[in-house]
Amino acid sequence: MRSEPILEVRDLAVAFATDDGVVQAVDGVSFDLHAGEVLAVVGESGCGKSVTAMTLLGLTRSSNARFSGTARYGDTELISASEEQMRRVRGAEIAMIFQDAMAALNPVMRIGRQIAEQIQAHEDVSDAEARDRAVVLLERVGIPRARERIDSYPHEFSGGMRQRVMIALGLSCDPKILIADEPTTALDVTIQAQILEHFRELREQTNAALIIVTHDLGVVADIADRVAVMYAGRIVEQGTLDEIFYDPRHPYTWGLLGSIARVDKPRPARLPTIAGLPPSLSDRPAGCHLRPRCPHEFADCVKVPPLEVRGAGVGHADRCWLAPERKVALREVEPGEIGLRPKSPAVTTKAPA
Repeated sequence: MRSEPILEVRDLAVAFATDDGVVQAVDGVSFDLHAGEVLAVVGESGCGKSVTAMTLLGLTRSSNARFSGTARYGDTELISASEEQMRRVRGAEIAMIFQDAMAALNPVMRIGRQIAEQIQAHEDVSDAEARDRAVVLLERVGIPRARERIDSYPHEFSGGMRQRVMIALGLSCDPKILIADEPTTALDVTIQAQILEHFRELREQTNAALIIVTHDLGVVADIADRVAVMYAGRIVEQGTLDEIFYDPRHPYTWGLLGSIARVDKPRPARLPTIAGLPPSLSDRPAGCHLRPRCPHEFADCVKVPPLEVRGAGVGHADRCWLAPERKVALREVEPGEIGLRPKSPAVTTKAPA
């Protein structure tokens, strides 16, 4: 039997009061994370992926933020935890690799001092030992001449090398959970492969769990065990890697997969696209948020669909009113050919067969 999850998130909602109204960045997100598991969170920019991840570490707390739901890590309830509790967890138990390395690193501190500072914040080690560990970490992520470069400032590194420093920071205390927000975006494919290998080694050596936030479905296919697809603040589909890639059940997932160029298929004249733009999180459509962009809209779509298992599959859940057999009829069999077709007025006036 599978062990108990180390992280349980239930009905997490995050909203921000702004001059333009309330921005509902995250709306009812629920998932479990087990030790040694890799969960990929995918979706377009602005769908709530990063806000979800940062909220788990208490990094979205502000006077205009409102939270509901729970996120339990062991005996700690992360959403309501005090700042003192979060300081003990953040970096040591749960670490995060931020997307914008230049903004995340302190521009007036040397790279080695920043890594050593995090180590010494959680462990009783000397300056020399912390510095030696920082050198080893920089070597692990592919920084050449690490012992020389450890005294460099962030602006003396390229964008890709700064991202590797962020990964070294995330790995510095061997966390139980590592949250990686677009960790390979600025890296070439060779270094990307090395970083993904480091993540695998971390999982094998420490049984750490990984939440990877990414747009790169190639990275997802390479490393993920389970996938959560987010759209407009909600998880719209969730399942194992094979379920999402080979049996996608939500029209938005079809569009994401259909936008990938296939090397094993003839080159198309034009890749499929998802029509329109994601909605403003301060003015989301009623019911299914994908409704204005979906060619398969019908009468029931004005109601909010629950995230639930429909058809075969124990844990494969989606948030769509279409019947399972109708979805099979609408989408292509090969994931690389799935896309949202142009919207037809006829399908908006009748329920699916």
